[in-house]
Amino acid sequence: MSLSHALLTSLLEKSSSGYDLARRFDKSIGYFWHATHQQIYRELGRMEEALWIESVTAPDAGKTRKRIYSVLPQGRAELQRWAAEASPVMDLRDELTVRLRADAVIGPLGMEAELQRHIVLHQASLERYREIEQRDFPPDRPPTRRLRINHLILKKGMLYEESSIRWAREMLVVLLEEDCAAD
Repeated sequence: MSLSHALLTSLLEKSSSGYDLARRFDKSIGYFWHATHQQIYRELGRMEEALWIESVTAPDAGKTRKRIYSVLPQGRAELQRWAAEASPVMDLRDELTVRLRADAVIGPLGMEAELQRHIVLHQASLERYREIEQRDFPPDRPPTRRLRINHLILKKGMLYEESSIRWAREMLVVLLEEDCAAD
């Protein structure tokens, strides 16, 4: 996936200034696709050159260069083209896992504190997701297709965090055990 497709999706949800888009991005798509504000602004420039989006001076711009970006028909067509492509399976590259493999080969490397730190970080993310779920998906809200899709995306993140916590706790138990048999 490219950043441009994530931005097109976000702009179709709501036309925005670059600043507002970057802030919204951080609070939604940014949970599973990371980009700095600088990367977002650069990509907006490329997308405007490609005629996927256009920008107009914001009514409240004053003396600033604030622009409001919106998707053009070519941008919508590009997003539809991209969405029809097959998606690759997520490529897991996890430095912690490699460090644990090193622990398995070399012997105890004191990874317990790092695993504890990861548990705390995953718990914080899970709590954030639960807060979002309570705020954005209350049980009394009519379940539109869009809401159901967005809720299931959030649940994917929650399941990831829950399984990461369970896995780290199980690994921690193994690291704390006395070595019972030599390889």
